[in-house]
Amino acid sequence: MSISRQNLSVIIVSFKSYHVIHRCINSIDKEIEIIVIENSNNTKLKKDIEEQYENVKCILSSENIGMGAGNNIGIKNTNKDFALILNPDVILEKNTIDEIIGASKSLDSFGVIAPISDKPNYPNYKLDKNKNHKFNPINPFKVKTVDGYSMLLNLKRLRKLNNFNFFDENIFLYLENDDFCKRLNSNNENIYIVPKSKVHHFGGEAVDPKYQYEIELSRNWHWMWSKFYFNKKHYGFIKAFINIFHNLISAKIKFFYFLITFNNNRRRIYQMRLFGLLNSMIGNKSFYRPKLDD
Repeated sequence: MSISRQNLSVIIVSFKSYHVIHRCINSIDKEIEIIVIENSNNTKLKKDIEEQYENVKCILSSENIGMGAGNNIGIKNTNKDFALILNPDVILEKNTIDEIIGASKSLDSFGVIAPISDKPNYPNYKLDKNKNHKFNPINPFKVKTVDGYSMLLNLKRLRKLNNFNFFDENIFLYLENDDFCKRLNSNNENIYIVPKSKVHHFGGEAVDPKYQYEIELSRNWHWMWSKFYFNKKHYGFIKAFINIFHNLISAKIKFFYFLITFNNNRRRIYQMRLFGLLNSMIGNKSFYRPKLDD
């Protein structure tokens, strides 16, 4: 089955993203259903968005549940066959959707199909050299993983897989897309990049800049938590520890350096890295949330 605007939903998970989300929504065709999952209880945002856009529905999660869990809410609330997952700091080009629709008609089967980043030096995919994956500037090409800020899911196909859950809700932030793609690979599902379909990802702008430092602390905590959790889940505790050992040593050295040089801001960043890793190693949930005032 090929993609059309009538059987496609766009799912956007946001959190204090008011400053960028309109830019994202306005880049999407108005005839396409859009579901915004706002990871808060911001009733004003919901009211403003739903009054301004006829094709947008906003669901409030009431608390910050993370990207993966937010995506799962969007998936549960659409009856479409396909869902384009977008970060709020992404904008589509005018032909992004058309190129994906056209490419889908030439593919026998796929679990995920994704546009390509308009920044060639920052690819939003990884090739699998063991499977002889190669970049193709014209035609869709297979990849090992795609970044989670823009990926189109074949819901009709994936819902038929046995015991397949979409995004691992244990992961609050980082590597939920790698985990998702790895499980797709295990199910022999194809993942494609469409090189003529492009998106622009501003990167790091999804949350209001006034919260920059608190978000930086959260990112460092969750990066270490998620990296250990991901490797432990798929490869076991020992391999996970070996894989992250150099990050542990680096974080310790930098923590003590910034401690003795009285650079408290930098010290806290590496302290958060250590705390995130420790909590992941002892099996604690990814509980940390940035301290943001409304």
